[in-house]
Amino acid sequence: MISVDGLAVEFGGTTLFKDISFQINEKDRIALMGKNGAGKSTLLKILAGVRQPTRGKVSAPKDCVIAYLPQHLMTEDGRTVFEETSQAFAHLHEAEAEIERMNNELATRTDYESDEYMALIEQVAVLSEKFYAIDMTHFEEDVEKTLLGLGFERTDFSKPTSEFSGGWRMRIELAKLLLKDPDVLLLDEPTNHLDIESIQWLEDFIKTSSKAVVVISHDRKFVDSITTRTIEVTMGRIYDYKASYSHYLELRRERREQQQKQYEEQQKMIQETKDFIERFKGTYSKTLQVQSRVKMLEKLELIEVDEEDTSRLRLKFPPSPRSGSYPVIADGVGKTYDRLIYKDATFTVERGDKIAFVGRNGEGKSTMVKSIMGEIPYDGTITLGHNVQIGYFAQNQASLLDEELTVFQTIDDVAKGEVRNKIRDLLGAFMFGGPEESMKKVKVLSGGERTRLALLKLLLEPVNLLILDEPTNHLDLKTKDVLKQALQDYDGTLIIVSHDRDFLDGLVTKVYEFGHQRVREHLCGIYEFLDTKKLESLQELERKGV
Repeated sequence: MISVDGLAVEFGGTTLFKDISFQINEKDRIALMGKNGAGKSTLLKILAGVRQPTRGKVSAPKDCVIAYLPQHLMTEDGRTVFEETSQAFAHLHEAEAEIERMNNELATRTDYESDEYMALIEQVAVLSEKFYAIDMTHFEEDVEKTLLGLGFERTDFSKPTSEFSGGWRMRIELAKLLLKDPDVLLLDEPTNHLDIESIQWLEDFIKTSSKAVVVISHDRKFVDSITTRTIEVTMGRIYDYKASYSHYLELRRERREQQQKQYEEQQKMIQETKDFIERFKGTYSKTLQVQSRVKMLEKLELIEVDEEDTSRLRLKFPPSPRSGSYPVIADGVGKTYDRLIYKDATFTVERGDKIAFVGRNGEGKSTMVKSIMGEIPYDGTITLGHNVQIGYFAQNQASLLDEELTVFQTIDDVAKGEVRNKIRDLLGAFMFGGPEESMKKVKVLSGGERTRLALLKLLLEPVNLLILDEPTNHLDLKTKDVLKQALQDYDGTLIIVSHDRDFLDGLVTKVYEFGHQRVREHLCGIYEFLDTKKLESLQELERKGV
């Protein structure tokens, strides 16, 4: 369906990738993998036609509809949520108007025998066949179903899009793409602004409704659930696996072990050849053999081993100062903005707890975090325990970094003890590998890079209550593994707001559910919570049916 031939991208003297070729077939569900900076988003933009390669081409059938969701987008204001989402069908209304225009032209023209008249009849027939094959009778119902699935309330439909944050506007754009029923759907980090329920809905939609999909995502569970093929971009080339992400990881490990073995054998052969040349280069009887080996080395294609997997690196927290037995006690806590967010929230956080705050966006997770931090007023009381020292990560954390320091200096200032010897390894794990990256000043970093740096800085400070609000949005899968392992080893108390089920799995032992103006405690891990939630929904359904 889409053919990629000999693609290359070069800029600033650097080759991002070269001679990439592959095909996207009908019903392919492809995960585009690779470390940050490998060129995944660039490749997706080229497939979408919004960026041109240095060399090579992408070809697709004339009538192939490609829909692209970038990581960041600018949406126009002036329409309601429902009106903006309905723009997904604008091309159909345009087609209907074009059919009417051509029919009117046929009715007024009299050159019935001309080639132009016959060509117009053909155009009307082709366009009409396409148009009437599409069922337009239920489009409002489809818009409603899609918006509800992505977390909107019916009361949101009539609100102007200008009232919604960037994350919610991203959902509107995603709804429009899904409603277009494209032949190929290109998604760059679609889950970053979705809650757990919306991610599950999107998974089901993709598996049952879509045609071909190419997705970049750091949500391992999402990728594993929807994809059947994995294309890895690494060191300027690609590897194409007809396998899910989990299976790809096994195959990649085997490939790398094989590469390492071949690399070591080749290096041994090269050294033996060099020794022979050095030993006999002045010996007349061996001249031809020496020359032959010199030429062989010159022509030899060196085996490269793919980039080292930094997920084995363990990020060790400094020991946390001991806090009181109950770092946080909430009693009858409530919060109202223009509407009631929650009321009578009562819970006790015990020392060493690892807790997830989950729920749909807008139900109060970040509001509760800000209340604990004392950043906003609230009803009820929140008591912090003895000697509680909080480390807090929010999305605006990146703006608090000293812009004049380099990346290395930022971490060097807070690193203590043995971890000082591993600063460069830690920076590499958080995607600041290499001297060039670590010597950049903070002021030239992108928003995502600043976020990662702020998170690493926080992790090295000695605190006993860590509160992390969506820490994984800008981390690739390897870096998330490093962070998750560190949090599992962390001996303090952890509260984490996240929609990333795979990240929370095996990390948290309590789940606080925010929803329906309440905060409910579940003494279990994330998957037990999700299973319980489904059972509760069924019971509610049965009760309503009685």
